[in-house]
Amino acid sequence: MHMILVVLAVLVVAATAGFGIAAVTTGWVVPIGRHRVLRPKLWGYGQLTGAAGMSLWMFLGVLPAKFDTLPLVGWFMWMGSLGVQWLAQRPGRTPGAVTPGNAS
Repeated sequence: MHMILVVLAVLVVAATAGFGIAAVTTGWVVPIGRHRVLRPKLWGYGQLTGAAGMSLWMFLGVLPAKFDTLPLVGWFMWMGSLGVQWLAQRPGRTPGAVTPGNAS
């Protein structure tokens, strides 16, 4: 049972990294989230950061105490990637855009 969970975790991390690479290089986003993502490159960087953080957290967290800070760093990377992916769903700043505060 343990080996099945490890294999599934590796597949999830690999798929996440693959989707991140696809978003960074081509701008392609998985169809489930495509309607929400406005900046696919930023989404891809968030996916890659999340895959790296997830792998640090899951795979180094079970090792002896000499890697005691790396799983924590991985968890923070994973949570930070959620913030980056949230920002990818927001419109970016456009230079010279008229906003209600600076309308002439």
